[in-house]
Amino acid sequence: MHSTSEIYAFIHGEFIPLSKAFLHVGDLSVQRGYGIFDFFKVEDGHPLFLDDYLLRFYQSAKMMELPVIYSKDELKAKIYELIQKNNFGTSGIKMILTGGYSANGYDPAEPNFIMIQQPLALPGQEVIAKGLKIITHAYVREIPAAKTINYTMGVRLIKEIKAQEAQDVLYQRNSEVTELPRCNFFIVKQDDTIVTPSQDVLYGVTRKNVLELASKKYKVEEGTVTLADIKEAKEAFLTSTTKRILPVVQVGANVIGNGKPGAITLSLLDELITLEEQHLTALVKG
Repeated sequence: MHSTSEIYAFIHGEFIPLSKAFLHVGDLSVQRGYGIFDFFKVEDGHPLFLDDYLLRFYQSAKMMELPVIYSKDELKAKIYELIQKNNFGTSGIKMILTGGYSANGYDPAEPNFIMIQQPLALPGQEVIAKGLKIITHAYVREIPAAKTINYTMGVRLIKEIKAQEAQDVLYQRNSEVTELPRCNFFIVKQDDTIVTPSQDVLYGVTRKNVLELASKKYKVEEGTVTLADIKEAKEAFLTSTTKRILPVVQVGANVIGNGKPGAITLSLLDELITLEEQHLTALVKG
């Protein structure tokens, strides 16, 4: 429970009230949309799977040639200090690394590092029980393995998603699907093989956890998933930090399976929740 009058952010090397946390317009994130970020969940004062998220953050920074001035241990210390200052319940922390204050509005400079923490509401049972309708769009993110701040296409498609009474969009190229703007995508074939795209995707931490859980019971593949595969799929679902696992029951005009969330999808969600609870218990015990 948040118990202070101010929500704190970390910017320019210090913790300050979020209401006073600003970047100058000269930052390359503003001028050119250049930067990276990552996001992880916090439960009861403990960040879940933090090492995995930090690994991806540093990898993204390296791909975008943005130096991180803090070591992993230094960054962890600042994360825990932010958590302590804000004292939220379930929340999320976003780490942002920008292109810095560019002298000419184009060349990267010393990056600005920012952390923001906000309360987080996970999907309710009503959403899980109903499942999602998603549409498709021909697009592949630039530098897909890096978690950049460039979400131009996803934001631009919000109006179209709503117009089709859908909840999200799945990117595809030449009928091969990749990912959603903020989620990874999976299908369950008729023989219960679970498949997720392997190319041109961000390698999500929840994706990683789901692959490990699923491999204990089912055949699991990272490979090509086509629009034709989706039409023949028994189930489909998406994964992300904030959504965990959500069933996908319709892709465009194609209804998946019987149009209801599948048993494998729902069982994997239960197992993922259990994994998170076990991980949290281990963190609390220290």
